[in-house]
Amino acid sequence: MKLRKISIYLLSALLLTACKKSFLEKSPDNRTEINTVEKIAQLVSTAYPSYDYYTFTEAASDNSEDKGDGVGSVNDIISSYYTWQDYVGAGTNTSTNYWNGCYSAIAAANQALEVIENGNFGNAALPYKGEALVARAYAHHMLAILFAQPYKKGTDNSSLGIPYVTKPETVLLANYTRGTVQSTYDNIEKDLTDGLKLLDDSKYSVPKYHFTKAAANAFASRFYLFKQDWAKVIEHANATVPSNDFASLLRPISGEYRTIGYEQYRTDFTKTTQKPTLLLANNYSTYQRIYSSPRYGYGAKLVKMFETNGTVAGKALRHWILNYGQPHYTTYKWREYFFYATASTGYPYIQSILLTVDETLMNRAEAYAELEQYDNALKDVNTFYSVRLNGYNATSDAITLAKINAYYSISEPKAGIVRTILDAKKAEFLQEGIRWFDIVRRGLTVTKNIYAPSGEESFIELGPNDLRRVFQLPQEVKLAGLELNPR
Repeated sequence: MKLRKISIYLLSALLLTACKKSFLEKSPDNRTEINTVEKIAQLVSTAYPSYDYYTFTEAASDNSEDKGDGVGSVNDIISSYYTWQDYVGAGTNTSTNYWNGCYSAIAAANQALEVIENGNFGNAALPYKGEALVARAYAHHMLAILFAQPYKKGTDNSSLGIPYVTKPETVLLANYTRGTVQSTYDNIEKDLTDGLKLLDDSKYSVPKYHFTKAAANAFASRFYLFKQDWAKVIEHANATVPSNDFASLLRPISGEYRTIGYEQYRTDFTKTTQKPTLLLANNYSTYQRIYSSPRYGYGAKLVKMFETNGTVAGKALRHWILNYGQPHYTTYKWREYFFYATASTGYPYIQSILLTVDETLMNRAEAYAELEQYDNALKDVNTFYSVRLNGYNATSDAITLAKINAYYSISEPKAGIVRTILDAKKAEFLQEGIRWFDIVRRGLTVTKNIYAPSGEESFIELGPNDLRRVFQLPQEVKLAGLELNPR
């Protein structure tokens, strides 16, 4: 079997970023022979996005604020996404950079699937076929979340999707179509369901870097949350933790994490031994360094979510809240590592957490609420908070409909529970990008403050129908005949 080198994989073709040579600099006929199951496994291990989405999703969300004119460092990337401007360029930490990383991951998955299809590897290759299919579904879903309109149940979903690529590239610039949101989601669902059946956890020496059954089901719970198929969300959340013992697998925020020093916490947070983490990826990134003290970021207003009155329960959330000099706060979750290519040059990277038990539990809670199973929803919410509140008491601190109504002035049970869940996730996944996912799928309005040089504060708003909620495709995709997102 022959494996063609990836050409840039499609659409962002002319841009590949600083740390790597463009795939366009390599001949598409330069081939490497893939003739063993072991080599297939190695290839599939590269079918995960090599860049993160944290910088631009956090900046665009309401998990960032303007700290004041002349306060903190100004970064053009962060500034652009904070005000929902289209950033042109493929620099590190940009949406174009992430687009490239996803399609490169898809390319690796497609190459592996072609080799398996055309080879004679027998059943030994099937687990890797499953992993490649789920990885391809994941990358396409991430692209759909960020670069297309959200799926809306009960509508035709005929707005522009993203190119769903299922074949390896054999030319430098092929012709692609975006399809629709409906066709994109149909393709994702097919790959996901087909791939899940083939996974075999025993094949991985370090499972946390692969789509195990638990990680794939966690991804499925997220996918069906976007699709508003609530029964499927619950089904896959249950399959993620078959014992239903979510409490013992959640991030031990008020337990183990409370007793270790912050440097050890930052080291431990992304270790492969952490039970709450279901999927990790090594991502080329300078996120930790540029997000330490930016003008637009986690500041004095947002830190109040961790104060005593910051939760429905009326108790403070336990978290590592540090600062690089006020008002530059950080959750201190990410440690930057550096891979030396030579004695003096190399690549910065972080270990990104892509899927967790914690998110999966809250996916289930939201699905229960939508199905009006309020007791089950509240049970999950209380399980989530039980490891996060300072001095949690199961009797006095339990979140109830009455507490939700008193805190939010929302008497309708479904709306109140969903609001509680979204706010809990906003705090827990601060600086992890997930808040943007909830903003997109729930149509939440985002309000941002802006300080003038005079010190006067004004506000800007991103409403549920604002076209800027969908990130712009790389300008270069027009070379492949693709339509950009409307503005």
